[in-house]
Amino acid sequence: MSAGRESVHVGRDGWLFLTGGTNRVLDRYRGGLRHWLLLRSWARLIRARARRAERLGIRCLHVVVPEKLSVYDDRTDGLRYAPTRASTRRLARRLARHPAYLDLLAPLRAARNGPVPLYLRTDTHWTVHGCLLAYREIMRVLGTIPPADIGARPRVESDELMDLGEKLRERPRERIERFMLQRDSRRVETGPLLAAYEAEGRDREVHVGAHVVYRNDSPTADPRRLVLFGDSCAHFDPFMLTGLLAESFSEVHFVWSSGLDWPYIERVRPDILLFEVAERFLARLPKDDFDVTVAGQRGTGGRLAQIRRGGLTPRPAADQ
Repeated sequence: MSAGRESVHVGRDGWLFLTGGTNRVLDRYRGGLRHWLLLRSWARLIRARARRAERLGIRCLHVVVPEKLSVYDDRTDGLRYAPTRASTRRLARRLARHPAYLDLLAPLRAARNGPVPLYLRTDTHWTVHGCLLAYREIMRVLGTIPPADIGARPRVESDELMDLGEKLRERPRERIERFMLQRDSRRVETGPLLAAYEAEGRDREVHVGAHVVYRNDSPTADPRRLVLFGDSCAHFDPFMLTGLLAESFSEVHFVWSSGLDWPYIERVRPDILLFEVAERFLARLPKDDFDVTVAGQRGTGGRLAQIRRGGLTPRPAADQ
């Protein structure tokens, strides 16, 4: 069944799946010329990014975080859609063996029946276990070894109302586990947009434009510098993919954006350029004209005054 105007499907054993929203999630599972052309454009963009990065001496890698619908189709309980047409599946076929693309759908599906869930039952995001699996795949492809204790770092648990549960009348809560990863890394730079929200205690409302830099002086850290353009599956706080990478590399830059800022990349000159995006955001092809500085300036002046007046309404996390 689907519940609510945001199109949340209630599957087996209380598993919730986003099917609508601003990104029209079920469209990622349809055929037709329009979607074929969109995925062809994504494949061309990924290849073009890789060529440009290579000219700069930068290793480029793209990962798409599959939707729960793509991984846990066995728990949807009668939802009519075609998981075999998942955008992640089709994109992986287009870019098979291309060094700039890592398929996360195959390893996540292979592990979906393990002892721990890879995605949250009432949320669109992966669990610490799903994120850790993806991180290990990324580290393998990048030719580096994760810290030996990374999977055993402390965790905290809490009962929370998550983004999909919030859309239902019953408002089901879920037991959430989060990593307390930070040990060797430290945040050395915070963009003004995020800093403005953090100063008002409203950092959970920050999305596109958030920018942070982590440094890790541990002698066991991979000496390479990494720049990550990503979204909420990576996050600026060190409890998801960004945190795992910050504990692994000497320097990690995170920018919340699906579009790249090439002048920023050229200034930083990282060894690795990593791009992460949730599958539903494949609905829009980025123009790669993002400006980290301009985005950061939105956290000053009139916008900050709006924040203090309480005049900003956060968007639903599932549709960011």
